[in-house]
Amino acid sequence: MTNPLFETLFAPHAGRDTDFLHLPRGEVLSHDAFLRMAARMAHALRAAGLAPGDRLAAQVPKSAEALAVYAACVQAGIVFLPLNTGYTPDEISYFVGDSGARVLLCDGAQEVALRPVAEADGAMLLTLNCDGSGSLSDASRDLPETFETTPREADDLAALLYTSGTTGRSKGAMLTQDNLLSNARVLVDCWRFTEGDVLLHALPIFHSHGLFVATNVMLLAGGAMIFLPKFDLDEMIANLPRATTMMGVPTFYTRLLDDPRLTRDLVAHMRLFTSGSAPLLAETHETFAARTGHRILERYGMTETNMNTSNPYDGDRRAGTVGFPLPGVDLRITDPESGIEVAQGEVGMIEVRGPNVFKGYWNMPEKTAEELRENGFFITGDLGVIDARGYVSIVGRSKDVVISGGYNIYPKEVELALDAQPGVLESAVVGVPHPDLGEAVVGFVVPEKGAVPDLDAIAAAVSGSLARFKQPRRLVLVDELPRNTMGKVQKNVLRAEYGGLFGAG
Repeated sequence: MTNPLFETLFAPHAGRDTDFLHLPRGEVLSHDAFLRMAARMAHALRAAGLAPGDRLAAQVPKSAEALAVYAACVQAGIVFLPLNTGYTPDEISYFVGDSGARVLLCDGAQEVALRPVAEADGAMLLTLNCDGSGSLSDASRDLPETFETTPREADDLAALLYTSGTTGRSKGAMLTQDNLLSNARVLVDCWRFTEGDVLLHALPIFHSHGLFVATNVMLLAGGAMIFLPKFDLDEMIANLPRATTMMGVPTFYTRLLDDPRLTRDLVAHMRLFTSGSAPLLAETHETFAARTGHRILERYGMTETNMNTSNPYDGDRRAGTVGFPLPGVDLRITDPESGIEVAQGEVGMIEVRGPNVFKGYWNMPEKTAEELRENGFFITGDLGVIDARGYVSIVGRSKDVVISGGYNIYPKEVELALDAQPGVLESAVVGVPHPDLGEAVVGFVVPEKGAVPDLDAIAAAVSGSLARFKQPRRLVLVDELPRNTMGKVQKNVLRAEYGGLFGAG
């Protein structure tokens, strides 16, 4: 194959008039029409000066056209860099500068705010709006509907996804064609996807869950997607009878359970519900099963690896666990200090190895060497345990990353924003259980001597520099932070003391 990812996921659909995307206003886009749209965009990106291996950074609303940009990048050999739509211009500036992106694609509503960002890093600014309009669509409208696929090797980069770093600096995870393709193949097989499936898709497509897990699986299986812009409870309830499967985050399930319209009859025809990106509370798992008769299939993945483990399709889907290692994935539990494998049943560091594991961190060879062993095992930073039946459970994270609503948040970045506010001596940020988000960000603020910080003013101030999903859900004024004998802040003490703040602890 000259371009394994494109030729396996996309090319087989040429000429197929089968349904691919069911869109919000009732339109249906066929597989073939989607490929023709992607080809036009590939021509437009090439005309914009993008060559194979160049990076395209995209902060755009979810749409059929936005998904076609991903397909166009794969076909043209361009490295796709999706960015959270909640990121601020300051945050976008780092990603564009660090990646060396040649093009920044944004929502037209952000064009004025992001033009200085693009100009500062020498990137071309293009627009793509939620309705599919914008300068990229204009440029591609009359271009050819076929594109000669650019040759790429299995080990060539297909995507660059930024994830939280241990120092607060985001790291670009380099994902190859084979990383993405191998994972899609395994998931189609393990989760029994076929061309008869219709996936209810309400996930964002700037995240590996919605983009690479959901979309790649459906492309490989040849099925269709009900492509919703975002999670909307009424839309979810209305569309569930049209679907056969749904991929979600815990928040989706807690919100569905809050609605009396979620009944066994509503989902009687569904064959699979999966959950990931954040821990699913055992209570949610059991309540959903009792209400609907379906046991949610929970799995475990990361930006750097896509999916690593899954509860079984056939067999016991155990609440509080993430199942077994996927075929082709080696998983071990090691002592965090020595790296030596621990005995079964003991808690330790989760390490994984397989074709799904990323190539390393962009322009960070030292960080790559720290987290990716020479023997191919990736040190995930998650603490876990394997029980006597082989089920993997995640018990915590050695890094302080907070996962809220499926998004990774590194506390140091939030703490720096809090520390810069008037009257603040220092701060600590932790994640505490939240019934809707999985975890919620809580900031603990220590005042300077004699100062009385205005918590509402602080919250308003940090909202200008942090994406909404990173902003603390609650600020708590404390006299001092708990520390150990070495002076290190004991965030576990804060989590324990305030674990019931949102009624989920």
